[in-house]
Amino acid sequence: MDAVSDRPIEAGPHDPDWWRGAVIYQIYPRSFQDSNDDGVGDLSGIIHRMDYLQKLGVDAIWVSPFFRSPMRDFGYDISSFRDVDPMFGSMGDFEALIHRAHSLGIRVLIDLVFSHTSSDHRWFKESRASRNNPKSDWYVWADPKPDGSPPNNWLSIFGGSAWEWQGERMQYYLHNFLIAQPDLNFHNPDVQEELLNVARYWLDKGVDGFRLDVVNFYFHDKELRDNPPLPPEQQNDNTAPSVNPYNFQDHLYSKTQPENLVFLQRLRAVMDEYPAITSVGEIGESQRGMETQREYTSNGRLHMAYDFDFLSTVYPSGSRIREVLERFERIVTEGWACWALSNHDVERWASRFGLNEMERKLYAAILMTLKGTVCLYQGEELGLTEAYVSYEDLQDPYGKRFWPKYKGRDGCRTPMPWTQDHYGGFSDARPWLPVAVEHLDRAVSVQERDLGSTLTFYRSFIAFRKTLPALAKGDLTIIAADEARLVLTRNDGITLVFAAYNLSGAPLTVALPDGQWTPRDDAPFAVDFGDGTVEIGPYQGAFAVSAAGQ
Repeated sequence: MDAVSDRPIEAGPHDPDWWRGAVIYQIYPRSFQDSNDDGVGDLSGIIHRMDYLQKLGVDAIWVSPFFRSPMRDFGYDISSFRDVDPMFGSMGDFEALIHRAHSLGIRVLIDLVFSHTSSDHRWFKESRASRNNPKSDWYVWADPKPDGSPPNNWLSIFGGSAWEWQGERMQYYLHNFLIAQPDLNFHNPDVQEELLNVARYWLDKGVDGFRLDVVNFYFHDKELRDNPPLPPEQQNDNTAPSVNPYNFQDHLYSKTQPENLVFLQRLRAVMDEYPAITSVGEIGESQRGMETQREYTSNGRLHMAYDFDFLSTVYPSGSRIREVLERFERIVTEGWACWALSNHDVERWASRFGLNEMERKLYAAILMTLKGTVCLYQGEELGLTEAYVSYEDLQDPYGKRFWPKYKGRDGCRTPMPWTQDHYGGFSDARPWLPVAVEHLDRAVSVQERDLGSTLTFYRSFIAFRKTLPALAKGDLTIIAADEARLVLTRNDGITLVFAAYNLSGAPLTVALPDGQWTPRDDAPFAVDFGDGTVEIGPYQGAFAVSAAGQ
């Protein structure tokens, strides 16, 4: 039987290019909607909220891991790649989710975590049992130094050495993340084949693509060479908090190895066997992020990738946005960008950048005006801030390790507030993380009644964006960018779109470029067009269109 022909119905007309400029909504299942009142969100909950996602106007959802797991890293420690964890429901629930999403024209991406497994995975249990079993080389094992210390100086991104001693084999194993997340050995061709088959399994289930977790961590240096120190002036907190000594090394050998390029070509070949599939890779690389994006999205590898330029703590002023975009165009000459301001691993951007309500709407519009695909993280359409989670309620092992200077990732993972009820309509039982009291006033039920709400703005702007295909796929030219403004055009060869944003609290006058311009008064901003100029109020934007090539 041809598995590809047995896939569920597609989400719409066949368009292999649908992902360029798409708006993808990330769902963290534990915190989206609980359907069975156990305090944890689940797949059925996502199905029940699918109408909300359709009304928001997103093109696709990215569902964070729901695979069987002991949940030491809340699903990113997988103990079975082909099973749904009972906490989230059943395989039938997942198949129903695919069907419901596709019937509404929404595509579904899932989060593949290939770099490591849980230490509870049967592969690891077999691998650690001896040095000569069939899976003995499926993980990264190494002998100690003569003095018993780890094989090299590699550090875990969750703190401490990246090596853990295992008494059964009398060797160390590599874990770039938690001790309970041993790294798979991608130098073993059997490991590669098995993971490619995992991808096929979910493609046969009907998924429309993958978000690939820490995609540059797959391979390690076979010689296990020490990482060199990183000069202090080159250190940043893009991929690890500043309190983490992980930032003190230049990770030349523990990740981002050249062998990964060949594997990504093999993975792309598998995806190309299926219709209209896409992939987005997470690049965890603080020093060479865009260079890695270029390599990973060229020559038939990933469709797109992202690093942490706009997920970092650097304020996105007009100058900063210009610098990032121009650097991307200069370096990533073939690839396609994927931009995000928030996800499940970073502080919510409303808090990270200290934005008022008007600025939250403004920067949402800016994000969706950039050239590239957009990822929205659940709750940012409500303007949610980072929630405070006390140490007693903390779940994240990362936060527990570096508390109190780094409080972990729980503050961006608290439950979605659907109503103003005690648990925000997320559950009738006490949730796995507390619902932030301040989020209740931003609940969906509240904002749906307010035409001036952040949720209403997101819905309006996404709908407006769909009326201008140039905003999805057109070329981008920056006209002006500084602390007070960002002015640009998008051009798809048919329509030239002019967009101007006032990033300041004072009125701004911007001149329109030469040509015949038609104001777009249906944009969700209040502006005043004059003769060749536009008056833009504080934290507002303006749009006009012209025929391309005029």
